Amino acid sequence: MFRSLHMKLVLILVLLIVSVMAVVGIFLINSVGTFYLEDFRSQVQDTLWTGDVMAAMENAAANGPEALKNVVAAYDTQLGLDQYRSFSILDAQGKYLAGSAANAASAEQFYRRPNIVSAMAGKASCAGSVIDNYMDYAIPVQLGGSVRFIVYINDDKQEISELSSRYFAIVMQAMMFGLVVAILLSFLLSKTITTPLENITQGAKRIADGDFRQQLPIQSSDEIGELTSAFNYMARALHATINEVQGERNKLETIFLHMTDGVAAFTFDGKLIHMNPATESYLGVRFEDNVAFEDMFGDLALPEKVEGRRTYLQNEITRYGRILTVTLAPYGSIGGDGGVMAVIHDITEQRKLDDARREFVANVSHELRTPLTNIRSYTETLIDAAGELPKETEIKFLGVVTSEAERMARIVTDLLTLSKLDYNQMDLRFTHFSTHAMLEAVYNAMVLNAGEQGHSFRMDVPDTLPDMNGDRERLEQVVVNIVSNSIKYTPRGGHIAMSARMLDERKLEIVVEDDGMGIPKDDVPRLFERFYRVDKARSREKGGTGLGLAIAKEMVEAHRGSIRLESELDKGTRVTILLPIDLPLEDA
Repeated sequence: MFRSLHMKLVLILVLLIVSVMAVVGIFLINSVGTFYLEDFRSQVQDTLWTGDVMAAMENAAANGPEALKNVVAAYDTQLGLDQYRSFSILDAQGKYLAGSAANAASAEQFYRRPNIVSAMAGKASCAGSVIDNYMDYAIPVQLGGSVRFIVYINDDKQEISELSSRYFAIVMQAMMFGLVVAILLSFLLSKTITTPLENITQGAKRIADGDFRQQLPIQSSDEIGELTSAFNYMARALHATINEVQGERNKLETIFLHMTDGVAAFTFDGKLIHMNPATESYLGVRFEDNVAFEDMFGDLALPEKVEGRRTYLQNEITRYGRILTVTLAPYGSIGGDGGVMAVIHDITEQRKLDDARREFVANVSHELRTPLTNIRSYTETLIDAAGELPKETEIKFLGVVTSEAERMARIVTDLLTLSKLDYNQMDLRFTHFSTHAMLEAVYNAMVLNAGEQGHSFRMDVPDTLPDMNGDRERLEQVVVNIVSNSIKYTPRGGHIAMSARMLDERKLEIVVEDDGMGIPKDDVPRLFERFYRVDKARSREKGGTGLGLAIAKEMVEAHRGSIRLESELDKGTRVTILLPIDLPLEDA
């Protein structure tokens, strides 16, 4: 109950009022007692302890205690004698002789009091304390230089006690009234202080629950109002900061989920903490399977836990036909919540590109070296035997040189074409032309070549094909290359067909198919790679460079189309080209 600030403030104010009233009451009562004691002393001294009165008492003492009694009684008003205050005449030994007391028995209580003892020694005394239950004054009356009688004034403090009781009652009433007022005021004060604090507490709890939109009302301009204002500012700043952090977290989470590289986090003892979908795809595992580091990476070692130094390991593994590099690096605190981060990068395509690049250089070198060697051999023979060879032989040799030079020119031209396509520097001249006329031109150009090889070449292109936009010359080159390949790689007496049709209002399909030797299944995905040939010896024998299909693919894609090749060994090949017919002429 008293752990509440509200109740503590109430209790403090109540205790403060009680303490103040108690101090005031004690001080007041003590002041009243001190006042009465000083007043009693001054009355006795001012009345009896004077030269005339002392002389009168000494003269009366010679006539006995009754005469002395009469002298003292004459000053009863000045001495304040009443029912509470009385006087007595005592002998030199303190025995009661006469006085205002009812009888001697009632005076026995005075016997041997300190002031009486002092008076017996000849010294008037009014010593006393507020805490005593009486006040007294003893005055010695001497005759012949010795104490003959003692005038003893006694006050039983009954009046003071009654007055103190009344004062005490007044103080208690004032204290009770003060307590009521203090409690009411303390409740109001504590509510004034604790209500904003309770609001701030509730606001802090709502912030802890994620509600940053609430703003606390500012009810005053004092320190509590400033605290409330600072709390509202803190809530706004915290909201903005958390939104910023959440935005960055969402960005990182999006990157983490959709990045092509695999990322996995482990504790230093190899327990999996998190991984992205790319990791699951590369390694064929699932996070729900609770796999560990050794289950995912086999015998790879975790980086050493060296305080103050960051080490990382890089390894290469193979999974499901992919070549992967795994980089392992520690993160966080070694002795805290740190761990090891694994980054997995697929370098399969890079390796293929490296191999293709090396193979490309080797193929280009070989393709150019062969015609150069032939040209060099035939020209050297012509130079060495100048004028000695028959004319027919010279013409034959020069024909070979010309043929090889044309072959080199075709290779260089194809390489330049691919280079321009790679760097978007190919000048395409888009025109509006007849699709049927273009395919018919291809047919007319290749039908004689097919006939020379003993093939049957058939064209199935309807006259109703709509005209299209594109670079007619480049598209003719694409179709010619494909038909040429069918003629080259189809055994004598084969059948070749070229057809075209509209798939929808804007998509043209061109198909070239044959019943030739076909292509092995494993080689089909690589046929559009540069210089790739299934049977390199036979391809070179037939004059192929391995660039025709690569150029065809690039050219078709430059027209926003696609090309697809389907083949089965010893059963033939089918090449399908899809082209849009309504390309804008300004896209060239």
